[in-house]
Parts: sequence; C-alpha cells; structure tokens
Amino acid sequence: MTARPMEGKKGIVLGVANRHSIAWAITEALLEAGAEVALTYEGERVADRVRKLTEDTPIRRLYPCDVSRDDDLRALFDQVEKDMGTVDFIVHSVAYAPREALAVPFHQIPREGFQMALDISAYSLIALCRFGSRLFQPGTSILTLTYHGSQQVMPGYGVMGVAKAALEAAVRYLAVDLGGQGVRVNGLSAGPINTLAARGVPGFTDSLRLYRERSPLQKNTEPEELGQAALFLLSPMSRGITGEILYVDGGFHITGA
Repeated sequence: MTARPMEGKKGIVLGVANRHSIAWAITEALLEAGAEVALTYEGERVADRVRKLTEDTPIRRLYPCDVSRDDDLRALFDQVEKDMGTVDFIVHSVAYAPREALAVPFHQIPREGFQMALDISAYSLIALCRFGSRLFQPGTSILTLTYHGSQQVMPGYGVMGVAKAALEAAVRYLAVDLGGQGVRVNGLSAGPINTLAARGVPGFTDSLRLYRERSPLQKNTEPEELGQAALFLLSPMSRGITGEILYVDGGFHITGA
C-alpha cells in the first residue's frame, strides 16, 4: 500500500464551514495522502472562513455553490471542467434543516421545512451526480456523510433522520446507476461530532454522552477517525466497495441502546 494513495488524484469537497467540520477533517486526510483538493462554499460569509483555513495549504481552487440551485451546480462543474478536466472524487458533506423543523414534534413539521431538509440533505447528492457525471471516469469515488438517525429514532433528530434515510437509499440507487462507468458511491455514517451543524440539533450534548456510555469503544468519535475512513473509501484501496454505508461510531450502532 502506497503511503500517499491519492497521489495524482483530484476532486472536490463540499461542506467545509470551519476547521471543526467533518469535511475539513476529510480534506486534511486527502491532502496528506497527496490529493489535489478543491473546495466549495455557500456565500461570502462562509467564503472568508474557508479562505483563511486554506492559507497554509496547497488548496488553490475555491468555488461558490449553493447546492439547492441547479444553476450553481451547472456553473460549478463547468468551471471544474475548465480547471481540472475530470474528477477522481467528490465528498458530499452537506445537510440542513430549518431550526423550526427540528424544534417541533415530528408530526408537526411544516411542509416547507420538510421539503428543504430533503432537498439540501438528500437530493443534492443526486444533483451532484446529475451535473457532474460528465467529469467522472472509471475509478471515480463519491462519498456522502450520514448518521444513524436514519435507521433508528435519535432524540432531536426528527426530519433529518428521514432526510438521511433518503440519502442512504440514494447511495444505493446511484451506485447501481453509475457502476457501469466504474464509478463508486458510498456513505460514511459518523458518530456525533461537535460541529457547527450538529450543535443546531436539540439534545446534541446528550447524544455525545450517550455514545460515550453505550458504544463498545466507550468514547466519542474523533474527526481524524472520519478522515481516515473517508480516505479509504475515496482511494483505490476500496475499489471493490460501492453502495455501502460504513459506520465510524465506536460501534454504537450494534448495541441495543
């Protein structure tokens, strides 16, 4: 196994918001493994943070992209094609639900909040493949981030559990759709990480405690663990794996907690 398994590989990471983002942990692992990484950002407020993060890195390409807008996705891949030609990997670490959709009992979720959560958290992966597939080549690996709330009811997760369930189903359908081109699609199911997005979920602190108490490894998931697992799924080391959801949660999902 080469020490730099992504040497000569190039691709895009969506979802870096700050240095605590899971997407940033994955980016750091990719850079260390020799990959050329481009990042996207939504809006200038996030852009400033992302630019500061990349100042001391080899990253030179930052692209604006709102995944809820087809025009943005079309423009993203038009520019990526000019700059990079093809892509060897895409990391989709994007999820969102309005606060009011998370703050109410599940049966009281407004239609608009439900639609927004499913659009940004699940359909956006499909849209990335829809607009980016012309840049895929045999060996391209696509990775998305999910959570165990897709499979079991987790306190406070509500509509995001349904969105993540849809996302995981999309992984399987995309894996079949794109497999004939030699393109792989997988998901990484992470234990709770103290990110900006996670802190918006009611009861998040309780989830951290629950995972420490009930997971076989009796600890919370570390960003570096996710970065290394993502690197495996994005690299040729996992070339026979597609349509899978890999859990990196200290084994919490196997317990009856």
